[in-house]
Amino acid sequence: MTTLSRTDLIAHAEAWIRDWNGHDVDGVIAPWAEDGVFISPVAAAVTGSPLIRGKPALKAYWQGALARAGSLHFTPLSLQVDPETQSLLVHYQSRTSARQVRAAELMVFENGKQVRGEAFYGAEMP
Repeated sequence: MTTLSRTDLIAHAEAWIRDWNGHDVDGVIAPWAEDGVFISPVAAAVTGSPLIRGKPALKAYWQGALARAGSLHFTPLSLQVDPETQSLLVHYQSRTSARQVRAAELMVFENGKQVRGEAFYGAEMP
């Protein structure tokens, strides 16, 4: 069984920000388990369901999201790392051509793979 250290979890968060800012969907989904689940209110608005299940569905959803978002860029604000629960929370500002919003994403890992993610969005920023 693989357990991620604090350093591993921080490296994952850094790679996650880098891959999103590089619009590299393959990089974003690489650490996911094949049956991982992502939960998001944006997914609910776009697909009719807040749940996206499995790597192929995640890839298709995020490719579509990038196509809609235009100039997506994440600026990290803070990071909460918990090696005991194999989780991390990335707090960031998301900027697209249409809006800026503060957000957070909870990521949970099992055996070194991301099995769950959940996005939380705050108010739009001026």
